[in-house]
Amino acid sequence: MYPKGNLQIPASHGELEAILKEPTGEATGAAVVCHPHPLGQGTMHNKVVYRAAAGLVEAGLITIRFNFRGVGASTGAHDDGDGERQDVKDVLNYLTENYPNQPITLAGFSFGSRVGTEVSLDEERILRLISIGTPVDKYDFSFLKNNRKPILFVHGDRDEFGAVENLRKLFETLESDKELIVFENCGHFFDEHLSELKNAVRDWTLKEISHE
Repeated sequence: MYPKGNLQIPASHGELEAILKEPTGEATGAAVVCHPHPLGQGTMHNKVVYRAAAGLVEAGLITIRFNFRGVGASTGAHDDGDGERQDVKDVLNYLTENYPNQPITLAGFSFGSRVGTEVSLDEERILRLISIGTPVDKYDFSFLKNNRKPILFVHGDRDEFGAVENLRKLFETLESDKELIVFENCGHFFDEHLSELKNAVRDWTLKEISHE
């Protein structure tokens, strides 16, 4: 049975199914986590998305993960990234309306990274980016050379959709504050590295918050 979210967010095509978690204590910001490709069974319940969200909550952020259009109880149909960018904006609208004045971190895994980081370029509400399992061999990420926001890349050295040497080439073109964490003996889905992934997301986010 498909697990349900605890929230329905208004969207341009109807609504988006989501799960929102608040940290214990006072929040120091908010976060959005975008899931991998819907046509590859990607959902907000993906284990990498779940762990990334947990790390953000531990860092003190009000964190929302959601299903793109056509996934789970979200209305609409898959739109090859175009409509999904609007989905990200709809989630941002929900966050800023319900949690105003909270600086937003955007994290994305795989396809979610491709969609989310592109939205972030022109989105003033987003202060920092986390790209997990960046599929540089599948999608063009050259637009990131225009990024000026702090960004963390978390990657496996055996990622099937992004050779680590190709990610390093992209990384070197970026002029923003940046960090690259590569796990050894690790594939795209971080199977043996999920706790390390969560901790990396948490620790980098806490470090960035302390610099503000």
